[in-house]
Amino acid sequence: MGLDGLGRLLDVGCGPGTLTIALVDRFQESVGLDPDAEMLAAAADRAIAANNIRWIQALAEDIPVLGLGKFRLVTFGQSFHWTERELVAEAVFEILEPGGVLALISHAHEDRPQPAGPEFPPIPHDAIRALIDRYLGPRRRAGQGYASPHADRYEDALARTRFGRTRRIFCAGRADIVQDLDGVLASYLSMSFAAPHLFGEQLQAFDADFRAELAALSPSGLFWDWPGDTEILLARRPR
Repeated sequence: MGLDGLGRLLDVGCGPGTLTIALVDRFQESVGLDPDAEMLAAAADRAIAANNIRWIQALAEDIPVLGLGKFRLVTFGQSFHWTERELVAEAVFEILEPGGVLALISHAHEDRPQPAGPEFPPIPHDAIRALIDRYLGPRRRAGQGYASPHADRYEDALARTRFGRTRRIFCAGRADIVQDLDGVLASYLSMSFAAPHLFGEQLQAFDADFRAELAALSPSGLFWDWPGDTEILLARRPR
């Protein structure tokens, strides 16, 4: 995209600001949007030194009425699947500058070559998700609401909008990340489907069960965290 520090970024479903903060130096102004007030509070705490980020509590579906202005890049970091995709894509098309880009960013494990990692067990994601289901139920949470699974792919949804064609690129995921038990837990609690407030009074019990289950799998308390490759689906508004 030739990002050069000019223009504006909108990060939709920003959660605790991971992607928003990582890209802050590439733009004059950045906006992080999320429906969850506690996630936004965590993002603001992490970005306390950045004076060119605004945090807005709203749904992606609210974009047409927010008066946000124009953007050079609109990102969804593992959040587009929570939305009414075609509706939201059309709203994003309207707020992009001519030549501006929509980027849907996610982790890709399936069919990606898994590298050799360090000598620690991998994070037991299936077991962790089963534990979360025990506390929050099998229906996937999305902040205060619930996720509605889609039957087709992102590019299929975008093909039904004014964006039309898309381009997919992959960036190799790091193979050397090692997380301790606290880091694994913090990573999960930063996700909208497992945000701390969703557990309510059961948070302490969940914390204890989480630690007990993972400690049994790694005596050292360390885990290999292969995030998969980074998959980026790009769609551009014509110039």
